[in-house]
Amino acid sequence: MNGIVGAMFSKDFMDELLKPQQLYSHRTLKTVLTRIAHASIMRLNPASMDRLYELVVMAFKYQIFLCPRPKDLLLITYNHIDTIRELVKDTPVVVNQVGETHRKIIEVYSSLSEGEFQLLRQTLLIFFQDMHVRVSLFLKIQVQNPNGRFALSTSGPVPHGIDVPGLIRTFDGKGREVRRSEFPSGGSYSSSVREGCFELHGDRVIRLGTDMYTVNHPEETHTPKHTFVKTDITPNLLAKEELNLLARLMGSMKAEKEPKAETGFWINLFTTDQEEEEAGASGLAEEPLFEVIHIQAMQDEQVTTELARIAGQFAEEEPPGNLNSSKGDDLLAMMDDL
Repeated sequence: MNGIVGAMFSKDFMDELLKPQQLYSHRTLKTVLTRIAHASIMRLNPASMDRLYELVVMAFKYQIFLCPRPKDLLLITYNHIDTIRELVKDTPVVVNQVGETHRKIIEVYSSLSEGEFQLLRQTLLIFFQDMHVRVSLFLKIQVQNPNGRFALSTSGPVPHGIDVPGLIRTFDGKGREVRRSEFPSGGSYSSSVREGCFELHGDRVIRLGTDMYTVNHPEETHTPKHTFVKTDITPNLLAKEELNLLARLMGSMKAEKEPKAETGFWINLFTTDQEEEEAGASGLAEEPLFEVIHIQAMQDEQVTTELARIAGQFAEEEPPGNLNSSKGDDLLAMMDDL
């Protein structure tokens, strides 16, 4: 994690990223994400990298959709930065990198007008408008339809500084209110909450940008009135094998020392689909630099041997990195040096 965050928040990379420039294409953005993800010892095969990119894009698109005000894009970004800072809090060097990037973002974007933030939000929505990948988490909490499009809620608090819809006020020529009338707003809205903190540290108030797998968003979640859960009492044949595998990993496995020049390896995150297995095989045929490790609970002895060998590789001292860092102007060329 420290390696990935250190590469992503490096000074040269952030200076290049924050320069005024045209929006990148999906292909370029995916290449940048791949090189950031591979800044650590772990490697993902092409199929897994495709899935990771789609998940990241859809999560970001969802946050932009639900952003109450265009300016709140900053609060979402600050929530991401606060979470990353907490992940690397035990590494002062990386924490300083994150803090310096946070200050640069405040310096660049805090002076923008509401119209400029709206243009920025609209540009991002246009960029993601053709992405409709279904995400299991979004489908589960019913914020995404089966066709991949998001279902926006018509209830909850209104943005900060905005009145609750449903009231029409009429004024005369002197600016005095002469009549009031109401109309159905089509939703159940409430008054806005307090504004989040735009400083380096503080309460952001908005929950977008936090861990979406652990934080519930009441205003974004629709719970059915009646829920029927059918319990599956069929025994899991792999349960015992998985527990045995866990026991070996926790206690009885001994690291095996095996010299090897390359300490990286490939990991298949999604090996259940035939198309991903074929994609992974084709990717390895093109770049046979890393070994693919398939972990299956039914093959205990083979798994233990493979994992022990990997653990032995982790225990070895890593060779020093390449000190040659000729920085280019192009963002992708710069990522090659990270």
